[in-house]
Amino acid sequence: MTSVCFRDLGKALALTSLISLASLASAEPKHGIAMYGDPALPQDFVSLPYVNPDAPKGGRIVTGNTGGFDSLNPFVLKGTPPWQLRSLAYESLLGRNWDEPFALYGLLAESIETGPDREWVEFTLREEARFSDGKPVTVEDVIWSYETLGTQGHPRYLGFWSKVDDIRQTGPRSVRITFNTADRELALIAGLRPILQKAQWQDKDFTAATLSDIPIGTAPYVVADFEPGRHVTLHRNPDYWGKDLPLRRGIANLDEIRIDFYGDGDVMFEAFKAGALSFFREFNAEAWATRYDFTAVASGEVVKSEIPHQKPSGITGLAMNTRRAPFDDIRVRDALLHAFNYEFIADTLTGGRQPRISSFFSGSYLAMSDGPAPEGVQALLEPYADDLATDALEAFALPTTDGSARNRRNMRTAMQLLTEAGYDVTNGVMHGPDGTPLTFEVLLRQGDKQDQAIVDIYRKALEKLGIFVTVTTVDNAQYNQRISAFDFDMTDTRRALSLSPGNEQRLYWGSEAADQSGSRNLMGIASPAVDAMISNLTTATSPEAFETAAQALDRVLTTGRYVIPIWTYAIGRVAHDSTLHFPETLPIYGDGVEWLPGVWWYEPRKD
Repeated sequence: MTSVCFRDLGKALALTSLISLASLASAEPKHGIAMYGDPALPQDFVSLPYVNPDAPKGGRIVTGNTGGFDSLNPFVLKGTPPWQLRSLAYESLLGRNWDEPFALYGLLAESIETGPDREWVEFTLREEARFSDGKPVTVEDVIWSYETLGTQGHPRYLGFWSKVDDIRQTGPRSVRITFNTADRELALIAGLRPILQKAQWQDKDFTAATLSDIPIGTAPYVVADFEPGRHVTLHRNPDYWGKDLPLRRGIANLDEIRIDFYGDGDVMFEAFKAGALSFFREFNAEAWATRYDFTAVASGEVVKSEIPHQKPSGITGLAMNTRRAPFDDIRVRDALLHAFNYEFIADTLTGGRQPRISSFFSGSYLAMSDGPAPEGVQALLEPYADDLATDALEAFALPTTDGSARNRRNMRTAMQLLTEAGYDVTNGVMHGPDGTPLTFEVLLRQGDKQDQAIVDIYRKALEKLGIFVTVTTVDNAQYNQRISAFDFDMTDTRRALSLSPGNEQRLYWGSEAADQSGSRNLMGIASPAVDAMISNLTTATSPEAFETAAQALDRVLTTGRYVIPIWTYAIGRVAHDSTLHFPETLPIYGDGVEWLPGVWWYEPRKD
């Protein structure tokens, strides 16, 4: 295993213990901004703490995706683009330091200024900022990008735009955004909107872009070549405007990044074994322990690296669509949760090597506590008691089993819950109060063999309750179409969460997103309590208030039984060509596209 060192999260958060209300206001332009207090890096910082500022440039990397693509525009609802494009080919006014929960530093913007209560934010562009075609980034481009994405872009951009009261030019290189909502996070979110070139889209329909309409960005990489559904190749722009910025030193070191597409994960793994791919992210601990015994690993040409992180677990599992019966009844959802024999499934598929997700923010200080809700959380939730699960304020834990295949105790509980909901079994089939058989469809992507294996075991258990499940697998395009239209009963879900949850939570489980086509609220959660806890997150004025709001949100989501959770990915597992290297110092967020390939570099083998 590759040895790595990891600084304590307390160092990244130490500044928050010194916070005072006076420090929340900003009276002059600054080089960065944090959700609370001041950003950790000083104005004269040289590089990010987890990069090698002297990393050599050169080499190439080949990565793999499953499925295909029919778009190279990641900013609209139409089409399926390679997911890496947003991070590799486009930039925002500010950029992340992935070693802080939520702090941003000037990227396209040289400075940021906010009102006393962050009711407005003003950015001043760098004079040297350029698009990949060499044209300067202007205030006009910035305003057009915000307006276009906010009115014509993917639904994930719409929520922010609805909170903008005014956007206007205030100087030759300055733009001010005024908000209509009290929300301290909006100033930071504004800094993360992608900036595109207005002139490219003159007399074009932004929402109907074809594969030949590749948005022009400002980032180090540009799309150099592609074959529909087969591959996309990006080249590092030798004239990249920001290569000497402290925020960009030691980043974008590879000359070429190629993304190849495969039918499923197993085919992609075989391509990696054959040397066609430069690295492979392994998400199954059992496979990590047992199937990396091929020649290249034994010879040292392929290295196995484990990458720890301090992120919340997020939620991974089977999402239930509460917009339709029977999942609109929490008793049915609870019954299905009890029928899911996690310990047996995990032992069968992963050797029990990966811990279970116990809540949406488990594994972090934002997670709900064991036992009854603590005083602060209880105070936030009590006004919404009628909207909560009956045990939301009490001690709650997911059902557990002894690991055997029978799961008798939980199956009895599941039957009791279904009986309470008006269901009964006739001739071996579970029927609802109206006499309709309790059946549903599980929608999965083609090639996702792990989820198919999970559902196959689960389906057989449900048959013992008289519940018969249909499993439908479709290609990526069909899957995305059906998910966008909420045309499913149950489906797999994976939602990564950060140490700085905020407005994005409205996209994931806010009421406004519940019926918004293409939203990420797959479960259709429409809960006043959830909405209120998200608002508490975005208006908190201290780290303590923020943590309490997050823990309360976690409790509402977890006890709502919207997802049947599986195992967490407590560490990243990356097998990679030995010519690829990364710094020993890791960010608290661990692995991600901003880290791999972001800060990696190439060195030829010394044979």
